[in-house]
Amino acid sequence: MSKIDHSLFNADQHALEREYEVCPKCGSELVIKHSKSGPFLGCASYPACDYIRAIAHHDNHDIKVLEDSACPLCSEPLVVRNGRYGMFIGCTGYPQCHYIAHDDEPEETPGPSCPKCQKGTLHKRKNKYGKFFYACDAYPQCKYSVNHPPVAHPCEACGWPVMVQKHRGGKAVLQCPQKVCQHTIEEPQ
Repeated sequence: MSKIDHSLFNADQHALEREYEVCPKCGSELVIKHSKSGPFLGCASYPACDYIRAIAHHDNHDIKVLEDSACPLCSEPLVVRNGRYGMFIGCTGYPQCHYIAHDDEPEETPGPSCPKCQKGTLHKRKNKYGKFFYACDAYPQCKYSVNHPPVAHPCEACGWPVMVQKHRGGKAVLQCPQKVCQHTIEEPQ
């Protein structure tokens, strides 16, 4: 004769006895539903009742007003806030002023001029996976980009006005970004 696992039976019994939240509109049970934006609580009587509520509630609440610092856009005091994505420093004049202080990042020096459109300059950008690339700031009119840091040095083989920095065999080299050329030289000091 087999033994009955009473712990499983007790767990099922507790699940049945658990009290559920009720819909404030119609009194039906609230159930977890899923959408492309994530899970939420919705009324089990849908579509007769359209009540929904977020599972996680995130309030932007002020932690401390920084009296000695002023917003660079509107001169109102800055405040430390706790928001959906963590703590940040913003303007007390929100929603009229949307200033948010970002981490002190070094000012980016503009790169060489774009060799394709010759109107914009090449700037360092980050893609959605966190990888860096260098693209023309005249986008979307010019879609020129390279994956390595560009240098304003004309290619000796094809005359392209920009080469990219690469490391090969422990040495810094410049390579032509043109697929038909790919000429490589040692980086001048």
